[in-house]
Amino acid sequence: MSPALSPLLNRYSVPSRQLGEPGPGSDQLRELLEAAIRVPDHGKLVPFRMILLEGNDKLQFGERLAALSLAKNPDLPDSKREKERTRYTYAPLVVIVVARVDVTSKVPEIEQKLSAGCVAYNLLLGAKALGYGAQWLTGWAAYDHDVAAMLHLSGNEHVIGFVHIGTPQIDVPDRDRPALDDLVSTWQA
Repeated sequence: MSPALSPLLNRYSVPSRQLGEPGPGSDQLRELLEAAIRVPDHGKLVPFRMILLEGNDKLQFGERLAALSLAKNPDLPDSKREKERTRYTYAPLVVIVVARVDVTSKVPEIEQKLSAGCVAYNLLLGAKALGYGAQWLTGWAAYDHDVAAMLHLSGNEHVIGFVHIGTPQIDVPDRDRPALDDLVSTWQA
């Protein structure tokens, strides 16, 4: 294995429930966020932004999501209610990555959203490089209009994902990866 590719070849997600304190300090966080925004950006639109969830505000966000989930589905089983309520209690930091789509731009919407997706991926890579674990999650909250309103998103903004970052509390085994030969072909004229 090439040492230069080691960070990519050794990247894996740590389940958010297995992330705990400590999280990045303020200097590390700033450095991580600076690295995260160094992404391909056709047209220099900066079609992304980030919202940080930390401390008590992170817990309050989870409580509000749980209440919203219950309001939308009153028959929600107790186990799912508890999952919703505690979803944001584990990792000390959750970064909400938001795509800001400029519909007047000649740059296709998909390219703008992919640029925001690269921000989320850079957060995963950067967290690992700094010695933390991370997991990129979406779930119903990423696509819900009421959650978007709670986050004060504009009509052209969409949640790309919730990136949970913290210190792994367990050793996480790598998962099986697909066979490269099943995924690569060579086009021939």
